[in-house]
Amino acid sequence: MNPRHHQIIQLVNTRGTIAVSELAQLTGVSEVTVRQDLTLLERDRLLRRIHGSALAIDSDNVGTRMNTRYPIKQALADRAASLVKAGESVFIEGGSTNALLARALADRSDITLITVSHYIAQLLRDATCEVIVLGGLLQKSSESMVGPLTRYCIQQTHFHKAFVGVDGWHPESGFTGRNMLRCDVVDAVLAKGVESYALTDSSKFGQIQPYPLSPGYQVRQVITDDQLDAATLLQLQEQQIEVIQVSTG
Repeated sequence: MNPRHHQIIQLVNTRGTIAVSELAQLTGVSEVTVRQDLTLLERDRLLRRIHGSALAIDSDNVGTRMNTRYPIKQALADRAASLVKAGESVFIEGGSTNALLARALADRSDITLITVSHYIAQLLRDATCEVIVLGGLLQKSSESMVGPLTRYCIQQTHFHKAFVGVDGWHPESGFTGRNMLRCDVVDAVLAKGVESYALTDSSKFGQIQPYPLSPGYQVRQVITDDQLDAATLLQLQEQQIEVIQVSTG
């Protein structure tokens, strides 16, 4: 996938739908080239083509979200990867930025990665590191394992660090998610009391999603980009949440 493809995915997901003619103007190529790009991206399930336009698809698609704000998410993943030490077992929950983190760690022969995400497991099929995939009920939309069996597997598995995804944060609600069952998985991870990080770009802050994480087991460390506004940074710090900001300029 080339930089123009990333730009097209970003535009489509930001707008929801966008005309081929406008994509051609914004990317500086012909409409014929744009149509060829859209054919490839639709084949990879990253967008949908409709007459004369491109349309964003289901936001639960990890591949689509991984290519939205890609440079920022890659910078966050690289910073998170730098925190992983030799000999550690690391839990990676799921989501687009965590998928990039898994890819960044794939060639580390001195670590073990544990995940509930089948999407991430597929990314790691040729990895040098050891990979453990936990069981449970497959949630097809997110390609992730959920449910009581997944919670039990987490309880019975040891890891040194955990990286989880979140969909929103607000000072009144704390961290929230769009999916109840995935929030339950994150709660099970946080209940173990290991060193845990929410890995998310700054666009999620100020948003409130339907399902809050358990107030008894909150994330205490966040890795995000340097576009986080000063007021939100202060609110996070007032709630004793450590914020690691990554330069993305």
